[in-house]
Amino acid sequence: MDGKTSRRTTLAALAADIARRRAATGITDLPRNSGKRRTESKRGLLKAIEDAGGKW
Repeated sequence: MDGKTSRRTTLAALAADIARRRAATGITDLPRNSGKRRTESKRGLLKAIEDAGGKW
């Protein structure tokens, strides 16, 4: 190591922390991304996934 310390957390602890912060702010349901600002390449990728039978 280079002398720096890092904090590690589990996914479960992260999820619990996010849930706690959402409850504290009163934000319980976030809207889905509308996709209005997607790049052409992203739109093409999503279309290719859909054409292959996938659902993103």
